[in-house]
Amino acid sequence: MLDDQKKPKASEVETGLPARSASGAAESPEGVATSPETVQARPKSDQGADPAIPAGKTIATAVPTGGAVPLGDLGDHAAALAGDEQNEDSIELKSLLRETLETVILAVLIFLVIRSLVQNYRIEGQSMEPNFHHGQYLLVNKLAYRLSDHERGDVIVFHYPNNPTQDYIKRIIGLPGDTVEILEGVLYLNGSPVNEPYDQIPMTRNISAQVVEHGNLYVLGDNRPASSDTRTWGQLPQEFVIGKAWLAIWPVETAGLVDHAAFDSGAAAEQSP
Repeated sequence: MLDDQKKPKASEVETGLPARSASGAAESPEGVATSPETVQARPKSDQGADPAIPAGKTIATAVPTGGAVPLGDLGDHAAALAGDEQNEDSIELKSLLRETLETVILAVLIFLVIRSLVQNYRIEGQSMEPNFHHGQYLLVNKLAYRLSDHERGDVIVFHYPNNPTQDYIKRIIGLPGDTVEILEGVLYLNGSPVNEPYDQIPMTRNISAQVVEHGNLYVLGDNRPASSDTRTWGQLPQEFVIGKAWLAIWPVETAGLVDHAAFDSGAAAEQSP
């Protein structure tokens, strides 16, 4: 009979809530007792959580992308970027300074090397006219006589023996062992007249014969009446020679290689410098 079926009491109806203990505390699914006060203390989001989610578990959620980071991390990241930029700037500055220093050192070395081989001079006076003029600039080969011997007709620059702080430019006329003489404006070398293969302004007075000593040179200016040379202050020691005139560079109309117009004399005595 229907009346004979025992109806469950309201308290026995399945409510889906945890059964309470005798003390009134509810038991969790894991069997851990929790008081009503504890339930009330939870965040509302927890109180309304889906009962199907086991306690102690979390729900995976999607986080929007776009590089969003907490403010503290963002500040650290910005500081790191700023530090990297400063390091890069420092490296670039050091590299620039190093390259500049290397360029300066290289330029100085090149200058010193060139200066040891070639030097420029400005002619002052008229003693070498008509071939060289006042204000003309020349380059002098300082290595010339380390590789070869002096020759008659060479135009050389040298320290003035009586005042080595002054430099002169003259032409070599006689080598060691040569006898040089001038008679009525004509140059005699070892007793024979020489047809000088370069323009020169002769002098009228005579110069007695003179033998060029070992290690010396006999030098004259091309403008004989207006030149201070061996006739005035004596023979030139070879150690005072700076170098051989090589290139005329200014003015432009006179620019070009220097013509030394070497000449020889078969009658010259054989004697090495």
